[in-house]
Amino acid sequence: MSGRGPKRELAEKIAGEITLSDDPGATLRKWRTDFDISQTDLASELDISSSVISDYESGRRESPGIGVVRRLVRGLLAIDERRGGDRIRQYGRVLSAGFDSDVVYDLQEYATSIPLARLHDDLDATVVSPGNTDHISGHTVIDSIEAITRLSSEEFFRLYGQSTNRVLVFTNVTRGEGVGIALRVLNPTPNAVILHGLEEDELWDHAAELARIDGYSLAVTNAGLDEMLERLASLE
Repeated sequence: MSGRGPKRELAEKIAGEITLSDDPGATLRKWRTDFDISQTDLASELDISSSVISDYESGRRESPGIGVVRRLVRGLLAIDERRGGDRIRQYGRVLSAGFDSDVVYDLQEYATSIPLARLHDDLDATVVSPGNTDHISGHTVIDSIEAITRLSSEEFFRLYGQSTNRVLVFTNVTRGEGVGIALRVLNPTPNAVILHGLEEDELWDHAAELARIDGYSLAVTNAGLDEMLERLASLE
């Protein structure tokens, strides 16, 4: 990443998306909810009425100009910084790895390796196939549909970050068939995979067998996405 730093990079990305969007209000709403900030909290930060935020997001008020967008973005980032800056760090890692935040939600390296069982417990994950490793050194949280349809094989490999000794967490999963097939073409495969958003009995029949053949741990979890990201952030 350039010397501008993750906060500046993120501010430019958010402002650019809102300004260039065909529906600026919807894009503003997306980023506000991604930061888990209410209309009331953002309005309070900017010392305006919450109805102003609501009007922008619903399209009842004319699309915000550059000056208004700048204030909105600064407000989002200021609130996140007071909360500890988790979202800024999360998006900064994703942007520095060269991914869009709608493809990769988070990419993180741990200071020391941690037991995979601890991560499974933290995410209320059910192990389907145990794999060949018991410790991991990082995680990447990925939208499975966006990754499979948009990433090249080279970009897919970059999901590993600095090491394949990590867990790839795939969200937006229905049965896990697409993920299982996509992982078959990767060499090497990750050490651990978690499929998010389904129960064990909803899993594709061959998913566990493919995991066993390729040697990676496979687990499923139905925890909420925001809750899962918060729990993963606590591993820093």
